[in-house]
Amino acid sequence: MVQTLKNTVLQFRDDKRLRYLAVGGLNTGVGYFVSLFLYYSLNRSLHIIYIGLIASVVCISFSFLTYKMLVFQTTGNWLREYFRCYLVYGAATVLGIVLLWLLVDVWKMPFWLAQALIMTSTVFFSYIGHSRFSFVAKAEQASVTKRGNPNA
Repeated sequence: MVQTLKNTVLQFRDDKRLRYLAVGGLNTGVGYFVSLFLYYSLNRSLHIIYIGLIASVVCISFSFLTYKMLVFQTTGNWLREYFRCYLVYGAATVLGIVLLWLLVDVWKMPFWLAQALIMTSTVFFSYIGHSRFSFVAKAEQASVTKRGNPNA
């Protein structure tokens, strides 16, 4: 039993995909509760789009830190990688805010359900973006560009 537990811990430590899922779960939970807190604290004084923008900045910053330090463990330029995280999350954030407005204000879906659906949909997209763009060393990125296959 101890050996099985040790093997599991070692596998988790060595497998970036498992770490990504675990840290992604943490990020999703934090993001969900930050969004709920901001919405229920500010919805009487701010439009949902502004609340979504504030939540996005807080959540993307938190995700960047956890992915950089716990998953990808890169030593690259912090500012460049932070900017790249915003590029990866940018399209998803804009789409998420529009969907949040549609689902909550137009279709009258409960906020908690709409937010959960939107956040869940970004898992696969963000892993691909982060693993192949946000947290890629310059040498590795140049190698991928030379081969002409960004999915290699």
